[in-house]
Amino acid sequence: MEADEAATELSARKLLTSPAFLLEWSARISIVAVFAALAILNLVGLYHQLPIENGEKVLPAAARLANVMFLILVAATALTRLSPILKARGIEPRVSALSGTFFCVALALLPRTELGPVLSMVSTTLIMVGAVLSFIVLRWLGRSFSILAEARQLVTSGPYRFVRHPLYVCEAIALLGVCLQVISPLAVVITLSTLLIQYRRMINEEVVLTSAFPEYRGYAARTPRIVPAPFTSRAWSRGAVQGDTVAD
Repeated sequence: MEADEAATELSARKLLTSPAFLLEWSARISIVAVFAALAILNLVGLYHQLPIENGEKVLPAAARLANVMFLILVAATALTRLSPILKARGIEPRVSALSGTFFCVALALLPRTELGPVLSMVSTTLIMVGAVLSFIVLRWLGRSFSILAEARQLVTSGPYRFVRHPLYVCEAIALLGVCLQVISPLAVVITLSTLLIQYRRMINEEVVLTSAFPEYRGYAARTPRIVPAPFTSRAWSRGAVQGDTVAD
C-alpha cells in the first residue's frame, strides 16, 4: 500500500513539473491576467459613465457591462478549461491566434468620431449584441475554449449546429460596432486586417480539430463555417434540414 502511494505521489510530482503542464498553466495565468485587466479597465470606464441621468447613457452603459461580463467569463473559462489533446504545429498558428485576439485593441487608441444619434445607437447596439452573444457562445463552449489552435473537446451542438465558428461571428459583430465609433481609414484597415486574421485562425483550428476528431470532417461537411445555412446556397442544394450532432 505504501509503495502504491509513493508511486502515485511520484507520478503526480512528475506531472506538476512536466514542461507541458507548466506551459499550459503559464498560458492560463497569462490569459486570466490580461482579460482581468481588460475587464477592470472597462469597469473603470463604466464608473465614469455614472450616474446615468438620461436614456442616452443607458445603452452605452449596458454595452460596456456586457463586455465586462464576457471578459470575466474568458478569464474564468481559461482557468477551468480542459488540457489540450492536440496543438497546431509551427509559429504561424500561434501568431495568427494572438494577433486575431489582440490586434483589434488598437481601435481603442483611435480618437472617437462624432456620430449622429442614429449611428451612435447603431454602433452601441452592435457592441452590446456582439458581447452578449459572445458570452452565450463562450458559456456553451465551456471547457473546450482555446485561444491558440488546440483541440480539447468537440462541441457541435447549440450555436455550433448553425456555424462552425459562432464565437468569431459574434465577436465580429462587436468589432464592427467599435470600428464605427472610431471610423476612419485606419480603423477600417485595422478591422479588415483583424477579420482576415480571424479567418486564418478558423482554418488553423479546423486542421487541428480534423486531426484530433475524425467525426469533425462530417460535421464540417454539413455545417457552414460562418454564414448560417438558410443564407447559403448549401441549404438549398441539400433541400433538407440537417440534424444535430453532439460529440463532446
